[in-house]
Amino acid sequence: MGRGGEPRRAQAYDEELGAAVARAQEGDEAAFAVAYRLVQPGILGYLRGLVGHDGETAEDVAAEAWLEIARDLGRFRGDGAGFRGWTATIARHRALDHLRRQKARPRPSALEQDMLELPGPHSTSGQALEAISTEQALALIAGLPRDQAEAVLLRVVVGLDAPSAARVLGKRPGAVRTAAYRGLKRLAEQLGEARGVTDDGPGPLGESR
Repeated sequence: MGRGGEPRRAQAYDEELGAAVARAQEGDEAAFAVAYRLVQPGILGYLRGLVGHDGETAEDVAAEAWLEIARDLGRFRGDGAGFRGWTATIARHRALDHLRRQKARPRPSALEQDMLELPGPHSTSGQALEAISTEQALALIAGLPRDQAEAVLLRVVVGLDAPSAARVLGKRPGAVRTAAYRGLKRLAEQLGEARGVTDDGPGPLGESR
């Protein structure tokens, strides 16, 4: 994964989030609003990838998640990065509850525009997504196996590192790294094809297994 100036920006983002969460736990409502603004775009994007975006579905699931987050905030222990992982876990549980209620609707193949426009400082691997249009992204994400799609959503959209994403999914970090790597590799490969790359044969990027 690329380094560059992103770790510093990510650290500043998580420091701001961690400070807001700490103040919110002491009863500062304005600080809770700051934490919400920092986390909600990634959570909403993740939920749209899981439950779709028909009507207000993802927004409703996010609202349920935030009610639980607010209720249990005093029990949270951790920093800004930990808070992102904790909220993603709660959101995922609410999404799975929703899907069970809907009799396991198939995973939609949509990736909303706002998922590509997140200001998140953590999207090192997201450059492949940022370089393409929303319609291309919809088609490419739709083609990913579910484990790869969810790993990409957590790593790129929510901005979690592999251990945090692994805790959300109940998997080993290595498995999440592999799924995200393969998913992003496949996206990059398909992006190359979409741009009319003239290589005959798959080359190194074709070795996705």
